[in-house]
Amino acid sequence: MASTLNPFFALPLPSPQPPQSKPHPRNPIPTTFITNTHHSFHLLEICADPRELHQIIPHVIKSNLLSHHPFQTKLVSLFSRFGLLHQASLVFEPIDRKIDELYFSILKGHAKHSSLNSALEFFVRMRIDGVAPSVHCFTYLLKSCGDNSDLRRGRELHSMLVASGFAENVFATTAVVNMYAKCGEIDEARKLFDRMLERDLVSWNALIAGYAQNDFSGRALDVVRSMYGEGLTPDAITLVSVLPSCADIGSLRIGRSVHGRAVRAGFEWLITFSTALVAMYSKCGAIESARLVFDAMRVRNVVSWNVMIDGYAQNGDPVEALRLFEGMLGDGLNATDATVLSVLHACAELGDLERGMFVHDLAVQLGLGSDNSVSNALITMYSKCKRVDIAEGIFENLEKKTLVSWNSVILGYAHNGQPYEALARFREMQEKNMKPDSFTMVSVIPALSEISSLRLAKWIHGYAIKSWLDNNVYVATALVDMYAKCGSVCIARALFEAMEERHLMTWNAMIDGYGMHGIGRKAIELFEEMRKERLIKPNEVTFLCVLSACSHSGLVEEGEKYFKLMRDENELEPTMDVYGTMVDLLGRAGRLEEAWEFIEKMPIEPHMSVYGAMLGACRTHKNVVLGEKAAKRLFELGPEQGGYHVLLSNIYANASMWDEMGRVRKAMEDKGLQKTPGWSSIELKNKVHTFYSGSTTHPKSEEVYSTLDELMEDIGKAGYTPNVNSIHDLEDDMKVSLLRSHSEKLAIALGLISTSPGTTIHVRKNLRVCDDCHDATKFISLVTQREIIVRDMQRFHHFKDGRCSCGDYW
Repeated sequence: MASTLNPFFALPLPSPQPPQSKPHPRNPIPTTFITNTHHSFHLLEICADPRELHQIIPHVIKSNLLSHHPFQTKLVSLFSRFGLLHQASLVFEPIDRKIDELYFSILKGHAKHSSLNSALEFFVRMRIDGVAPSVHCFTYLLKSCGDNSDLRRGRELHSMLVASGFAENVFATTAVVNMYAKCGEIDEARKLFDRMLERDLVSWNALIAGYAQNDFSGRALDVVRSMYGEGLTPDAITLVSVLPSCADIGSLRIGRSVHGRAVRAGFEWLITFSTALVAMYSKCGAIESARLVFDAMRVRNVVSWNVMIDGYAQNGDPVEALRLFEGMLGDGLNATDATVLSVLHACAELGDLERGMFVHDLAVQLGLGSDNSVSNALITMYSKCKRVDIAEGIFENLEKKTLVSWNSVILGYAHNGQPYEALARFREMQEKNMKPDSFTMVSVIPALSEISSLRLAKWIHGYAIKSWLDNNVYVATALVDMYAKCGSVCIARALFEAMEERHLMTWNAMIDGYGMHGIGRKAIELFEEMRKERLIKPNEVTFLCVLSACSHSGLVEEGEKYFKLMRDENELEPTMDVYGTMVDLLGRAGRLEEAWEFIEKMPIEPHMSVYGAMLGACRTHKNVVLGEKAAKRLFELGPEQGGYHVLLSNIYANASMWDEMGRVRKAMEDKGLQKTPGWSSIELKNKVHTFYSGSTTHPKSEEVYSTLDELMEDIGKAGYTPNVNSIHDLEDDMKVSLLRSHSEKLAIALGLISTSPGTTIHVRKNLRVCDDCHDATKFISLVTQREIIVRDMQRFHHFKDGRCSCGDYW
């Protein structure tokens, strides 16, 4: 096709001349004279770019040199090298006597720049034209088969290679080894390698890279050791190939050894090796070492920047990842899809919506707006930035929704407190015949944990079994956590015991499950069992779960013991959540002075969670002085939740300090802060019923309130007395009326009238159970002979026969 940018296409190619039109034998133009003297040939010799080639061609045509064999050969070679195969064909086809090298050039061009089918078609053309393939022809085609993972045609070429007499050629056999490795047949590659009579460094590198690419990292390192045993010294390619294996097995020691050998060999200045080093150190968690290598690089390309940015993003330092991204743009480098993915991950971890939207715009400018990987990363980023509405819009506009896309949107809903939407997407996914994987299950199962429905828990468990995913350690761990959060810690423990493999998070989930149910002793027993096995080392989350269990069960001495054990024996620095749990542990037990002293001695600046735990304990134990101190520090941190102000207001009210209480309420009004409205929900016949205090909109409201009146009378006879201390500024009869219509009592009443006698009632609350509802529910369980399970924002309460599992300690 002619092009105005290419003068070569504007002029017709000369057709082959008949013999009589050739120059007279007495006046031939010697080929050696042309190639040695004409400037166009010298220009072709040094040509390194298609644009340069297009500038040289007019001179060749004007000088009538296109019919000369050296120019034809050189042009075919250059066009093929640059992937301009149509142009190469225009020169190639008119040639009468085509030498083999012309065929080889075009075949190489097809193998490198065209499809595998095109390359093989030209290879067939060669055979029809009687051209015997060289060993390099086979290496070109075998590499293309490997790159396309076409094992069938790779095997056919292997057979032809043997039939052509190249079975013992080291270059050809190495190409076959490489092909089998890239097609995932690493055992075949190894058998062929072992049969080789001669091996060079390239052969060893092919096998090492094959093992590394097929996730046999240990075997890759073994081959390197064997290579040393045969007296061969690795080159830069060897070391670049083996570094990912060091990262995969997490062997920083071997990685440093490879680094040392590279320094002694002088390879550390090679950009490919330095980049591989940065990746290895980052994946091994040695981000400081990775940065030292990166900073020492004399030249950095976009791949180097991408690896370093991703290293920080994956190692928990998204701030530095974004800072490096800005530095990369400042250096004038253009971002790639890998850059965008890493930076979106960093924005997601920070919840930085503004920068995330900037990267989104950049992705669109780069033409990556419709790229599936980028779109999936955007869904995750917007979800973590709490803009699940934008994430949903991106998902809806995806032309091709992959499994990763579905998983991302389901997880986004689950993490944003929209479990029903996550479940709806999961069901929609099934309707579209999209088969879930283990990641899908560990995304949707936590959503069901939030719903806290035992019926749905059993349904998803059954689905996991039917999908053969229940034996996956991550899915099984999610199921253990889900059953514990749906009120059935017994089923959770049974699943835990049935697991053949347990990870650290499996133990953490079971320990936390016991803690949520106030079974602190069981949590401690399980933790001690974990320590005795010595196969899994506890982390900060493990100790947080143990300390939380101690706090909910009043096991103060045990909690202090494990806090000390965390630092002294396990050499773990407490997180802010751990400090907050220790304050909660001491505060719940009434040891408020100790709790305050503990806060004052903290080696890090306390956050809101620490002072919030202190304030809650002061409300429980009616300590005005320390409550004021905690509130002052808390309000200096600027919390936007009205709940902390309400706690301080209640402390003042319990102490009859009405002026101070009024001042706190006035401050709430001035700041526009409101108390989070409390609600309770109950699931009946696959439908969730939600109540707020004083709700009258439910279709059965009249029957609910009538049942409540009867209940209040019955439990009053059994000894219940309304606890009006939490309500102020009202007459006692009004206080009793308000307490009677609390959301939890309404949900329980609906459960009683909608289920048969003896059925366990499950209620979910978004706030902490109030003192009066706790007392009333104990008596309701007694007079109705029902077990009532209430999950509040912190833990479970199992009410039965007039008692609660918390022992009135919550």
